[in-house]
Amino acid sequence: MVRTNSMIYIPNYFGKGQLSKMFFLFPDPHFKEKNHRRCVISPHLLDEYDYVLGVGGIIYTITDVEELGKWMMACLKGHPMFEALTDEELEADPVVTLLSSATKEGQKVAWNAGQTFQAVFRRIVLSV
Repeated sequence: MVRTNSMIYIPNYFGKGQLSKMFFLFPDPHFKEKNHRRCVISPHLLDEYDYVLGVGGIIYTITDVEELGKWMMACLKGHPMFEALTDEELEADPVVTLLSSATKEGQKVAWNAGQTFQAVFRRIVLSV
């Protein structure tokens, strides 16, 4: 049995560019500034995800916590290796429609008529 923080040590489990999709569905929020490093989406961890996600790979995030949704969106927008999918791309991607209904947490939010906040970004090549 291996006990480790897979978010931080993800390059030990996957090779460079090995993944094509990553999903962060209803992660636990860490609102206090001292806990930002624990957020599953943070500037530091996006560097790790950038390494294991292949060019054109997609990060899908969804939460029912508005503050966390804004935080994840801001982190992804601020990272130079990720760009948001266009509205047309979001409509054409079958995964996007499943984000809010494919998990028990998503079904619970839908049943309670709660609001969700999504961010879907693609890994790009940084042009020089």
